[in-house]
Formats: sequence, C-alpha cells, structure tokens
Amino acid sequence: MALSLIGLSGSLRRHAYSTAVLATLGDRLPDDMQLEVRSLADMPLFNDDLDGEDAPATVAALRRDVAAADGLVVISPEYNHGMSGVLKNALDWLSRPGMNSCLRDKPVLTMTASPSALGGVRAQQQLNETFIATCSRLVIRRQIVIGMVAEKIVEGRLVHQPTLDFILDGVRDLRDACRH
Repeated sequence: MALSLIGLSGSLRRHAYSTAVLATLGDRLPDDMQLEVRSLADMPLFNDDLDGEDAPATVAALRRDVAAADGLVVISPEYNHGMSGVLKNALDWLSRPGMNSCLRDKPVLTMTASPSALGGVRAQQQLNETFIATCSRLVIRRQIVIGMVAEKIVEGRLVHQPTLDFILDGVRDLRDACRH
C-alpha cells in the first residue's frame, strides 16, 4: 500500500515557488508514495474561541486529513527572516488540542525556498522549532533549503535536477520515518 503524504506550501501566490516544488515532487515520487498538496488559502486566522468541536470546516478537514496521512512535506518561503504567516497560522490550528494534536508523532520533512542564495535558512529554523513544539517527528537530515529558487522553476516545475535529487533523498528519509 502506498504511503500517503500531505504537502503544505506556505505561499498563497498563484505561481508560488514553494507550491511548484511540491507539484514537481508529486510528479516524481516513487510508486510507493503519493502526495496530496493542500491549499491553505481558506484557513481562517487562528482564534482559540473558534476551536473545539465546532472548529471551522476547513480546519476540521485539514486536521482529519493530516491525522490520516502517513507523513507531511512542508515548504515555506522566507519572509522577513521567518516562515510565512500563512503556514504558521495553519500549524497553530493543526497543533490543537495541545499535546494530542494530529501533528503529534507525525513524520515531517521540512523545506524552505527563497530567491536569495540562502534559501530560507532562517525560516527553516522557525519551521523546525514549531514542529519540535508540536511533538512531531522531524526527519533529521541535512536541511533542504532551496536558494536562488526563481532560477530553478520553469513553467511551474522545479527543473534543477541536483536540487530535485536532494529533495528526493529527503523524501526517502521521510519514507523510512513513516515506516518506523
């Protein structure tokens, strides 16, 4: 049976580099894995008053799907030396109820992408800290930071083969984490 992965992009932009990386990855995964990229466009701003049994439908659906998935692939752009607010907001929703959320013990592969040469290393740190706080199982490996990403995306796909090969190595590590 194929491993089921959920992909979350921290960008809402129509031609987002982060989403293009996930789309390419979905096309190139091994046959024993499948990736469903989920949009965060309809996630309301986190408000603890709205949470619980009557959480917004988009939140409840994403929580249910993340809980059912074998693992997550999460990528964020870097905005002002940090992860995107869109992604942080979604992770805040997914992290509830605290210590018993759908993120607890969930294997997660994180990536960042930036037009700068640094590839979002500062956002990567925030992203990983957030997953540590949610008791997720981060895939521990060399960080996947995609620098100069604008030069590596053509027509909505990642075309830089060395970068794609490095990401696919990370996905194999995620597959191993999902099976243990």
